[in-house]
Amino acid sequence: MTKLNEFAKGYETKATKNIAELPEVSVDLELEDDEFEFTDKDGNVKTVKQKVVNLNGENYRVPVSVIQQLKVLLEDNPNLKKVKVKKTGEGKDNTRYQAIPLM
Repeated sequence: MTKLNEFAKGYETKATKNIAELPEVSVDLELEDDEFEFTDKDGNVKTVKQKVVNLNGENYRVPVSVIQQLKVLLEDNPNLKKVKVKKTGEGKDNTRYQAIPLM
């Protein structure tokens, strides 16, 4: 058995991070399907499907708006290798992302 304090010291959350947390993102990373379940405030179990990239064993969620912006950037610059993703706002309805091409 493990003591609570020992377990707590070594505990790491398995929550998916956000691609905007990375200093730069290679456009050649493998995009994967991911899903998880949660219980909403009414007690209903919901399934969330998302796209993620895995980097150093960590999953980073890639919002659809970033994929859409990357498509436009690649149309004008098919040799683009890296982007930076900026996030502004908080919450489901107020968060915005901006994909910025890097040289």
